Amino acid sequence: MLEPSNNSELPTIPGKRYFTIGEVSNLCAVKPHVLRYWEQEFSQLKPLKRRGNRRYYQRQDVILIRQIRGLLYEQGFTIGGARQRLISEDAKDDSNQSQQIIKQMRVELDEVLDILRRS
Repeated sequence: MLEPSNNSELPTIPGKRYFTIGEVSNLCAVKPHVLRYWEQEFSQLKPLKRRGNRRYYQRQDVILIRQIRGLLYEQGFTIGGARQRLISEDAKDDSNQSQQIIKQMRVELDEVLDILRRS
């Protein structure tokens, strides 16, 4: 994720559900043509497209764009390097989620086993 120092430079993200490409451009300090290019380069970035191929970004898209911006502009990653970094972070997140689910299932199974033993 972006470091706090980088977040303070950018405006806060309003509590809206959808953002136009112009709004995201202002929120992330990135030009619209760059956002369209990043959509091609980063598979995680997929805004909704509606009538006339208009893009509508959600809050998680704006956060991802800020993360990509931080990797490219502040940390000096190449497009390929930033892509790999995001993929590795996604894999870590998936692994952590899986571990949490397994722990929760074990707790629930232990509770069921206790109930069955009492019966």
